[in-house]
Amino acid sequence: MSGTAELTLFQLNDSHGYIAPHPEWFWDGAAGAIRTAGGHARIAALIAAERRRHPGAVLALDNGDTLHGTYPVVHSEGEALLPILNAMGLDGMTAHWEFAYGPARFKALAQRLNYPMLAINCYEEASGELAYPPYVVYEAAGLRVGVIGIAATIVDKTMPPSFSKGLRFTLGNEELPGHISHLRQEERADLIVVVSHLGFPQEVRLAEEVEGIDVLLSGHTHNRIYRPVLVNGAIIIQSGCHGSFLGRLDLQLEGGKVVDWRHALITVTEDLPEDPVVRERVEAALATDRSDLAEQVGETRTPLHRYTVLEAPMDNLLLQALQSETGAEVAFSNGWRYGAPIPPGPITLNDLWNIIPVNPPVSTCDLTGEEIWDMMEENLEHTFARNPYDQMGGYVKRCLGLNLYAKIENPAGQRIQQIFVGGRPLRREQVYHAAYVTSQGVPKEYGAHHEQIGVRAIDALRRYLAQSGPVSAEIRGSIVAV
Repeated sequence: MSGTAELTLFQLNDSHGYIAPHPEWFWDGAAGAIRTAGGHARIAALIAAERRRHPGAVLALDNGDTLHGTYPVVHSEGEALLPILNAMGLDGMTAHWEFAYGPARFKALAQRLNYPMLAINCYEEASGELAYPPYVVYEAAGLRVGVIGIAATIVDKTMPPSFSKGLRFTLGNEELPGHISHLRQEERADLIVVVSHLGFPQEVRLAEEVEGIDVLLSGHTHNRIYRPVLVNGAIIIQSGCHGSFLGRLDLQLEGGKVVDWRHALITVTEDLPEDPVVRERVEAALATDRSDLAEQVGETRTPLHRYTVLEAPMDNLLLQALQSETGAEVAFSNGWRYGAPIPPGPITLNDLWNIIPVNPPVSTCDLTGEEIWDMMEENLEHTFARNPYDQMGGYVKRCLGLNLYAKIENPAGQRIQQIFVGGRPLRREQVYHAAYVTSQGVPKEYGAHHEQIGVRAIDALRRYLAQSGPVSAEIRGSIVAV
């Protein structure tokens, strides 16, 4: 291109099925506060208003973790979201939890979206061919904009095997330079935008390695980036989670080069207008189960959230329920990041489905002290690996019944200083009875006598809340960085 052009990019990432306004956690000085935020009708209105002001000069992109996470979305296997997404004016996406329904189901859903699903790093095992288009080129603001997608690399590494059946995932770092070169040379792209779900540390490393990225829209790690990060010429942003935030990046280009930009991390607040079509479709998606999900099933004295890396109140509640259900000495769960916070007061059935939408069975096993030590060292490496490409997503494995003290900065396998179980030093040869949910809670290579007890997580939570009265689930120092 020649001359000056102005283009606006909107980013939505990690909305996790939160289509309506909901409680959100905000750091407020030395403490935290829960306020209402989000709503796809408001996000759609923000995008539409800018399209009216600047026709043909706006692109809206979604980093994935979209078609999963709340009851209406999960129980319809993504179906409830399709009419909403198709009314929002989006231009492209990549994916992670979308594969939870199986690759065939996700492909069928993606084919019904009115914008492309993109991934340079998702391959059909049988043929070796890409499962999805690697990029799309848009004409916008007089520019040719190449949009490249990179799906979550961990789908076939840490997620259940059903997520990736017949598929293989790479990091995309080896493929990306070739696609950028093709877009620049063959497609005459003026601007390269990468939409990634690797996670912020991995994407910074990617931008350091790969030349030619103009904008990198980051996902997966739920970062609220108020000031874009500039790496090797790439402008990197990420925009929170749960649809509580919308990223906006205004670019000015001259001669096909970015010469100026402005960024805003927009909090989707209650005072923003709503798109009437999207609002109607959101209401339709929620209407069927609204009254059932509003049932009060308990009460909490503690604000419940997942916004801390080493331990979180929301997961302590889940683990308390597992211990209550099984009588286990220790309990383990995933370091999930998603899940709208719950303020002190009533807990509804909808809240429970937000805590653990996959509703896995409760299991037990016997773990030696040596296995607990090794399992936690492995998990700390997956979380804090010095090489970002070795990080496998999520927060630290959630634990209850033990106290672990670790030097996070230490090398792999050398982080744990001490572990106590029930207030006593862990004995490596002793066998401990453990409760857990999901294969990531306690991988099958650890422990003996794995057994599902015939109860699922939601039922365990309901029973615990019914028996306990108002509950507390404060931070207990289960894992402490020393």
